[in-house]
Amino acid sequence: MNHRINKYSNLAAVALGLFTVATLDSCSSSSGKAEAANKEDAAIETISLQKNKLSSSLRLPGELQAWQQVDLYAKENSFVKKLYVDVGSEVQAGQLLATMDAPELSARLSGAQSRLKSAEAVYMGSKANYDRLFETSKTPGTISQNDLDQAEARKSSDYAQLEAAKAAYREVTDTRNYLEIRAPFAGVISARNANMGAYAGPSGKGSELPLFTLQQQKKLRLVVSIPEAYTGYLNDQDEIAFNIKSMPGEAFHAKINRSAGALDSRLRSERIEMDVTNDDKKLLPGMVAEVVLQANQKDSTFIVPKKAVVSTTERVFVIRVNNNKAEWVNVKKGREADGKVEVFGLLQSGDQLVKTATDEIRDSSVIAKTKPAQ
Repeated sequence: MNHRINKYSNLAAVALGLFTVATLDSCSSSSGKAEAANKEDAAIETISLQKNKLSSSLRLPGELQAWQQVDLYAKENSFVKKLYVDVGSEVQAGQLLATMDAPELSARLSGAQSRLKSAEAVYMGSKANYDRLFETSKTPGTISQNDLDQAEARKSSDYAQLEAAKAAYREVTDTRNYLEIRAPFAGVISARNANMGAYAGPSGKGSELPLFTLQQQKKLRLVVSIPEAYTGYLNDQDEIAFNIKSMPGEAFHAKINRSAGALDSRLRSERIEMDVTNDDKKLLPGMVAEVVLQANQKDSTFIVPKKAVVSTTERVFVIRVNNNKAEWVNVKKGREADGKVEVFGLLQSGDQLVKTATDEIRDSSVIAKTKPAQ
């Protein structure tokens, strides 16, 4: 009896196993058919390649500089006698800023003046002697020609000495005029580094710091260094916008007036300058500005989404669909903006490119189905 029960139990287990295997095979077959159907229904999105212009903006730091700036030193070693201006003073061209005192210059001036008077007296005596001999020589046999020539030579020599004395006197006079420090142009005194009685002199020969620093602030220069990749997109008279961190919400505008025409050897950038009117002196020299440059493209190029370009360690390429086959086309990337990038390569307008390209789509592989990107 037990033998029969065991026999029936074994048969039931075998039947149950066969049923389970059949069920699993059926499910596996159904799943495989569903995946195959999904693969057949999946289509690769493509874009039609067209030329366009890529407009982008570039934000760069710039610096506001005084239109003119000069450090004023004493021309001669001297002492500060009197100061007429201070930091913040607005001055006009030619205005007296300070007077200096150099006692030795007065002595030199007196010596030069004495030598000048002596040279004048000597010349007047030799000239009078020549004039008398010349008048006497009109009577034949009274004065020899040799005596007349020597008198004329002496007169010429004394005249040369007189001119030298005049030049020496003018030199000392001009040097004394340097004791008056005057403004070379209208502006604002932005620094003062001397007090009354202080010793001053030329740079490196008496003064490490200038007496004054004068800046012209009603007109400023906005200086910006443009990276090499963007120099070809800017022209003179292009308008730019900039803002100052200390003045949030306020926008300023200027036009490109000058460009260096060469790249800086260290930064690989080109210096451009813009003139900024500053009559109200709201802007100050030395301020850092954030400059917004619109780098508008001059000629149209091929523009594609960034995802359409594949970059590997070996190459940069896009995938072109040609007769239902993938074709890797090597390209070079240009500028990027708003999720798009310029590409340069053996491409033509109307080429169908894979919108989202990866290196998993192998070169020359079959692409059964495509659809235009939305």
